[in-house]
Order: sequence, then structure tokens, then C-alpha cells
Amino acid sequence: MSGFGNALSSSIGKKFIMGVTGIFLILFLIVHAGINALIFLDDQGLTFNVGAHFMATNWIIRAGEVVLMLGLLTHIFQALRLTLQNQKARPEKYAVYNGSANSKWYSRSMGLLGTLLLIFLVVHLKDFWVVSRFTGIPTVDANGHEDLFQVMKVKFQDPVRVGVYVLAMFSLCYHLLHGFASAFQTMGWNHSKYNGIIKNTGVWYSIIISIVFAAMPIAIYFGIIQ
Repeated sequence: MSGFGNALSSSIGKKFIMGVTGIFLILFLIVHAGINALIFLDDQGLTFNVGAHFMATNWIIRAGEVVLMLGLLTHIFQALRLTLQNQKARPEKYAVYNGSANSKWYSRSMGLLGTLLLIFLVVHLKDFWVVSRFTGIPTVDANGHEDLFQVMKVKFQDPVRVGVYVLAMFSLCYHLLHGFASAFQTMGWNHSKYNGIIKNTGVWYSIIISIVFAAMPIAIYFGIIQ
């Protein structure tokens, strides 16, 4: 057991945990973006509320939320550990270093991008998750479901909140651009024959997921969706 614990605490073990939790979060974002995209049916949020009701009441989803939260916290914790470990390994910066020659700027800025996303996540959970799971929503829609869509409409009348969400999605996009391919590589799911496919899939995934999330507050704020 100690050998297993030592393996997980090693540099490779930490990266492996990052990879596993990263893959899990990638899959979660697909589900989350799919539910959010239901607002674009423009049916006063009725279909979206059905999806939100299912997410809030299905015991499998609720159990998955616990796993997701643990995975997210583990992902953040391991990211901080790896960042500190890398800083300790090279306490002094090289006198001349051209980082852009070896990696993309967002690959070198994962700590900053992750921090911005963490701040956004706290705001997002406070705005919607806490409301739907714990405090309850005072209004119901025509189907008798809690009207989370109306909560969204109220929240996204605030231009500052909309701006924060959109900027956070830029951060998410760049975070995913690095994290998608990195997670596959860490898990050992890379091959010269398929690396190009994985990279292109990661690029399209990062862009589409981020656009879906960013389009939601924009569409509500400008009255495109009623």
C-alpha cells in the first residue's frame, strides 16, 4: 500500500492524477454544455428546466456531483503541488529564456488561467448550483418544474456578471487547449498515428465548449432568448 501511495505522490503519479481528473472534467463539460444549450430552443426555458430538474433529482447525477467535486478539488490541489514543485526545481530563472520558442503562452500560464477559472467557479456555484440544490427556487414553470431559467435571466441582466462569464470562457478555452491533449498524453493514450486527430479534436472541443457557455449569458442579456 505504501508503494502505491509513494507512486501517486511521485511526479509521475501527480501528473497521472491530473490526467484522470482532467478527463473526468472534460466529459462533465460535455454534459453541462449540452444541458445549457437547451435554452437555445427558445421555449421560455421549459426544456432547459426539464434538464435542470433531471440533474437536480436523479440520484446517479447527484452521486456523480460528489465524485465531480472531489475530482475537481483533487485536480486543483495537484495543479498547485505541481506548480510549487516546478518552482522549487528551478528557483532561479535563466538569464535568457525564450519561452515562446518551446511552448504556447497558455501552456506556460496554466496556473493563472486555472486561478481565474477557480474564481469564476466560486461565483458560478453561488449563482446557480447552491440555489438549485439547497435554497430552492421560488418560481415554477408551466410544467411545474423549478424555474432555473428565470434565475438565469435575472442574473444575466447584470453586464458585469455577463462580462465575467465571457472572460472566464476565454480562460477556459485556453486552459482546455493545453489540458485536453496533455490529459491524453499523461494517460498514455497517444500515438504518432493519432496525435494529430487528438490535437485537432482538442482544439475544436475547446472552442465549441467555450462558445456554448459564453453564448448563453450573451443571448439572455441582449434579449435574443426570451
